[in-house]
Amino acid sequence: MAGGESAFGLPAGTGRRRAPRATPPLPAAAGPLALPQPDWVQTTLSVTGPADLVAAFRAAAAGAGVIPWVHDYDRMEEDWFHLFLTAPAEERPISLAGARILARQLREAVWAQHEDAVSMVGVSRACPFDLHSLVPVPFEILRLGDDDPDAIAWLWENWGTTWPLRRVEELPPAAPSPAPDADRHGFRVRFWSADWTPWQALARVQAEWPALRFTVCPIV
Repeated sequence: MAGGESAFGLPAGTGRRRAPRATPPLPAAAGPLALPQPDWVQTTLSVTGPADLVAAFRAAAAGAGVIPWVHDYDRMEEDWFHLFLTAPAEERPISLAGARILARQLREAVWAQHEDAVSMVGVSRACPFDLHSLVPVPFEILRLGDDDPDAIAWLWENWGTTWPLRRVEELPPAAPSPAPDADRHGFRVRFWSADWTPWQALARVQAEWPALRFTVCPIV
């Protein structure tokens, strides 16, 4: 994806309302771009507009930065158990009992880590630009789990990326510009997204906040 700046523009209107959803550019592919080891794309997003609306958007965008997936821990434990036993018996570095113990330990560790993170959803505002806060993943998708093809397809179609954003940080305001006074207030964030800038989510957000101007600058 070529780098550069893309300004969504400043549609007429004030406040936050629903608007027809734009169709952002996506790579030509037969299905979702969801690589096991994704390339991470750095993007800077600038949001400008009236001070009260920028403040409202900043509040709406903040969240825990976590997708609260519903995991099937029983299945995960069984998958790990069988994975440990895939090597031939004479080459296997672990016993049957050892594989069961290790699979259970992994399950408990993943459960503790994930449930701790999920408990912060709706509470923590540590992430200044949280896609799940702006374009929430429905529960019927969350309950499928993060490796389900339908869940991956939903993220691709609605976010434009299939992983949560990483290294999200708010940046200092840009230098003053000759823009009208009402458009000088700004909010800037930098983040990394998997394989592609989250154009679908950004288009949805821009449509819901038509009085704000969103400028996107991917760096590859």
